[in-house]
Amino acid sequence: MNLEWCNQVGSIKYLFKYINKGPDRITASIVDPTKKKKQQIENNDHDEIGEFYNCRYISACEACWRLFGYDIHYRTPSVERLSFHLEHKQPVVFKPNQHLNQVVSKPTVAASQFLAWMECNKHDEDARKLSYVEFPTKYVWNKSDKIWTKRKTKSKALGRLNHVSPKAGDIYYLRILLNKIKGPTCYEDIKTINGIVHDSYKDACYALGLLDDDREYISSINETHHWATASFCRSLFVMLITSDSLSSPAHVFEETYQCLSDDVIHVREQEIGVRGKYTNL
Repeated sequence: MNLEWCNQVGSIKYLFKYINKGPDRITASIVDPTKKKKQQIENNDHDEIGEFYNCRYISACEACWRLFGYDIHYRTPSVERLSFHLEHKQPVVFKPNQHLNQVVSKPTVAASQFLAWMECNKHDEDARKLSYVEFPTKYVWNKSDKIWTKRKTKSKALGRLNHVSPKAGDIYYLRILLNKIKGPTCYEDIKTINGIVHDSYKDACYALGLLDDDREYISSINETHHWATASFCRSLFVMLITSDSLSSPAHVFEETYQCLSDDVIHVREQEIGVRGKYTNL
């Protein structure tokens, strides 16, 4: 049994990657060490194929555990990944040899998870009190029928919007609005702020005051830091600067510098070969 004690926030990020790294790998063979060493000295070569074997090691404990069908891992509360898309731009998956009429008539084209949410808002008053992110706390997505139904049990669930890069344009600003807007029944409702229908989602974000002080960009970097490396966060920060999205880059840096420099001490210690030298800086 492998036990890990999370004594700091950084450990959570490490464990998230650790449990998804796959099973243990090992390569074992029976050889004569003296003969093999002598042969390598004489031939001055390496068994490149043998060195690149990728074998899986299954211990007796793991084999027994899997044979009995015990749970390998579990997650609580459950997290519903919420897909979303621009109008008439929902993703469609199809096979290369599939006829166009069959592709267009797919249920996922007419009723995506996002479109079904707005459809539910049309006839359910309780649904209109929730934003898209809050929706899974009270409703369950029925994949077979492509509809949202009210949650009958008290089980907890969270909603999470898929990550979108600021470079993506309109869909990035749509994601920002979906964290705030409640009960829209169509795309136009999402862009309607105080009775005014704006031309773009970005304009609607400005009307709500979400972009004036760079709050949303600061939140985006902080959110990204929970699952990405500091190097990735720095790349995101540079992307925001080069795209002229930030009104005050210095303010954003001051608010997020801890996320951006999370790995600086570790990298520096690796470079000089001394551990713990910069811990108290």
